[in-house]
Amino acid sequence: MSTSRIAFIGAGNMAKAIIGGLLAEGYGAGDIIAAGPRAETLEKVQQEFSIEITTDNNAAAKKADVIVLSVKPQLLKDVSLALRDSLAHKPLIISVAAGITTDSLANWLGADQAIVRCMPNTPSQLRAGASGLFANSRVSDLQKSTANAILGAVGIVQWLDEEYLLNTVTAVSGSGPAYFFLLMEAMIDAGEKLGLSRECAAELTLQTALGAAMLAKGSEYDVAELRRRVTSPKGTTEQAINTFEQEQLRETVLKAMTACSNRADELSELLGK
Repeated sequence: MSTSRIAFIGAGNMAKAIIGGLLAEGYGAGDIIAAGPRAETLEKVQQEFSIEITTDNNAAAKKADVIVLSVKPQLLKDVSLALRDSLAHKPLIISVAAGITTDSLANWLGADQAIVRCMPNTPSQLRAGASGLFANSRVSDLQKSTANAILGAVGIVQWLDEEYLLNTVTAVSGSGPAYFFLLMEAMIDAGEKLGLSRECAAELTLQTALGAAMLAKGSEYDVAELRRRVTSPKGTTEQAINTFEQEQLRETVLKAMTACSNRADELSELLGK
């Protein structure tokens, strides 16, 4: 990947996260260009990363081996159609726009384009992201390796054999941070109602969430076993866990994630036309 020139079409938070990750991995700033409609936004990106910028998407695309489409899903069709004539050199296209299928992108960009679709998440901003990737049949092994390295610069990567599973990835990791934020919010509220100051409840909750994730990530045991090891028979934790189970937490999580996945499918149909 070290010889690839990468153009980011769109310079928002996800683009900045990936650019920062690439630079931290030793990728050359001189091989990265960011394009977008707002000069003031691009200037901030240039100041932060010392990369080339332009308000001309086509100029950026023509010089790139890899194009990362990081614009809002509702804008992607118009942006893609405007790029179509600048892709004769057949670069690798990586889309991080939620809901837009590779077939829709191929219709807009050209049927013979190599396209990787990615579902990242917001912790990518801290290089702690989780991304699901799917490649269409035009993507070579080398291009797949390149896409893996680019998204791997901001977290872990999981490749999918079926594109529809990206909707499940959306439900698990794409939207997942919000689920944990909601649980943390509820724990902070409960801690406050049970007598702690809000500041104290927040500090304890956030550190506990961080520690639990680190413990689960580094353990040889799965999360079910870790839960069992914390839950002593007839102890305090067991009372809380029993309440969660009685209130059907698992069924609620499944219902919520199914609704998320279904909405991702609806948006794919809506935005991909």
